[in-house]
Amino acid sequence: MAEHLNYSDALYAARRVADHAVRTGILASRASCRPVYHHMGAVLADSVLQAGLNYAKVVKPRIASILRSFPHAISIDILIGVIEQEGSPKFLQWEHREKVSRFDNLIAFMAEAEIQSTCDLGKALRDESFRVDIRRVRGIGPKTVDYMACLVGVDCIAVDRHIRGFAEVAGLEDDSYDYLREVFSFAADLLAISRREFDASIWRYQSEQNTRQLSLAFMQ
Repeated sequence: MAEHLNYSDALYAARRVADHAVRTGILASRASCRPVYHHMGAVLADSVLQAGLNYAKVVKPRIASILRSFPHAISIDILIGVIEQEGSPKFLQWEHREKVSRFDNLIAFMAEAEIQSTCDLGKALRDESFRVDIRRVRGIGPKTVDYMACLVGVDCIAVDRHIRGFAEVAGLEDDSYDYLREVFSFAADLLAISRREFDASIWRYQSEQNTRQLSLAFMQ
């Protein structure tokens, strides 16, 4: 947590977010949490591909294909063997060098850190020093780290554009990553739901709102 975070301010903001969530009705029909994978290939691929891409149309089908075509790539050692044989672009079904390179670098990082399984990764992501180390991988920021944590079952909030949009409508002025992460974590606690579930509910609600706005704009 950032040292400058004011707890009383964060708790006040969390109450505003929680109240806004109740008003919007997003908790009436709770969204399913992001899946928890027990497959290192799927976790690293999802973590790398999700940034900047349409999840439902681009990322989700590729992860489903990985799980179907490479069900054995559950550990880093096995994944390394698969990549040596098949190549990362084929594994990811993605040719753009930036994401392929990031995927390869993450695999190398995990191997060096002696992280073999999703269980290992889940434990490591609860350690702040590991979180600092993994962000030294080019292109891996705090949102990707938290998103990866969600994928292996760690209960946390990954601050993305949907969280930021929800925060703005709720009247929050501070949009720094650490602040929003803690505020939305506190809000989930106030609402007595898991942080992963709250994250997923906001993601679905904001996605639906954005789709509705695009439809209206198209009709005009």
